[in-house]
Amino acid sequence: MDYSLLVATFQRAARGRKLPQQRLLYDCLRAAILDGTIGQGSRLKASRALAEELGMARNSVIYAYERLADEGFVIATRHGTVVARVGIAQTHPPLEASCVSVDLSRRVKGLFRDRQGIDESAAFVSGVPALDAFPLSQWRLCIERAWRTMSARHLGYGNTEGHPALRHAIADYLKVSRGVRCSLEQVFITDGTQTSLDLCARLLADTQDNAWIENPGYNGARAAFQSAGLQLVPVPVDIDGLAPSRELWLSHPPKLIYITPSHQYPLGSVMSLERRLQLIEHARQAGAWIIEDDYDSEFRRDGPPLSAVQGLTEDAPVIYLGTFSKTLFPALRLGYMVVPAHLAAPMVLAMGQIARRGRVVEQVALADFMDSGQFALHLRRMRRLYAQRRDALQTALQKHLGEHITISGGAGGMHLSVRLNLPLADTVVSEAALQHGLVVSAISGYCLPDAPGPHYNGFVLGYAGVPAEKIDEHVERLAELIDKLMH
Repeated sequence: MDYSLLVATFQRAARGRKLPQQRLLYDCLRAAILDGTIGQGSRLKASRALAEELGMARNSVIYAYERLADEGFVIATRHGTVVARVGIAQTHPPLEASCVSVDLSRRVKGLFRDRQGIDESAAFVSGVPALDAFPLSQWRLCIERAWRTMSARHLGYGNTEGHPALRHAIADYLKVSRGVRCSLEQVFITDGTQTSLDLCARLLADTQDNAWIENPGYNGARAAFQSAGLQLVPVPVDIDGLAPSRELWLSHPPKLIYITPSHQYPLGSVMSLERRLQLIEHARQAGAWIIEDDYDSEFRRDGPPLSAVQGLTEDAPVIYLGTFSKTLFPALRLGYMVVPAHLAAPMVLAMGQIARRGRVVEQVALADFMDSGQFALHLRRMRRLYAQRRDALQTALQKHLGEHITISGGAGGMHLSVRLNLPLADTVVSEAALQHGLVVSAISGYCLPDAPGPHYNGFVLGYAGVPAEKIDEHVERLAELIDKLMH
């Protein structure tokens, strides 16, 4: 064995730590014995010979050998120093990661979608805003001002409910812009919509309770409810939003009802006022909670804005969810829940046990960003920008794909839903497009397997992050790809 190479390799792995020679040799030999590089029964080099090979004092080698012997790694025999047979050496190489079978819980099986190789900045990724249009300089000023207000007491865990300044800013914003009925005490800061959904699933329902989800619908809700052990009940969606039948209310009464009424994901429909009021009344009768994910509500462009479901009636059984991932940027990881007034105190107690809050600086900075008017200004700019990009995408789709598709969901939001009027599976298009740098999400992937109701075949095209001048060439490439697949 080349001990010089062994020691040099170990020293590099130790990231250049300065160790006495005797300690370096001891650590190196111990590690080599443990990982099987020096096998059981192997005889180590004589101390004098090893000292000459490594250019160190013989006493350093003797020290390393004696310490290894004291710990039972080696045995001094009349034939020399031998590695002990104590069953510590590895007898086989480590398995490749792809060969390891991981037995995860039944609750999470079937949740995984392979996103390997997907570039989040690629054309048509859904749910990603125009990050290059975010006012970084203004945000940086807010962060700097926030840090100047910090003291040592702000470095621990924050309030369970979130920082009061941000909760106040959110309450004021929601009351004016979305018609939400709330006070500061009803607003809870979370790490985003997914965290909010996890909390709702764990705090408001018990294992095996029925959770209604839109079909097709947001896979994050599906993941949160399934991992909490709830029974998923797919509910069809039509042009007016969630469309449960009378029979479904009787046969599968829900505990949780998840909806995206402002811009249904992924189809893009807007829930009608009549449907909203019916849902509130039926949920009251069933003793169910409505979880309103007000996805994309800030970017409605066509038609009058509809108030949030939460604010339509007094004490509606609604948990209102919002996030800044779409309006600002995903890496911020800040969202919020608005709960009914009578639920606020129990939520404080429960969340105090299972959801420690942090990011105090970011919360203070965001409150500043909102109070200073920068948030409202940014939203106005994004509405204009997204309207341009939506129009460019609609024009390009009609130009290059025409009667082969049916477009929906253009009234607001950051994506279009496209139905494919061809005998071609959307999953085939999605996989082929990914190889050409286009992220075209198959709508069928948002449906529960074997769910009753209509079959969906199409794709979701996010346009928020795609410059208008680039959209036509991307759609032309997609059209050429579809034509090739058809032939």
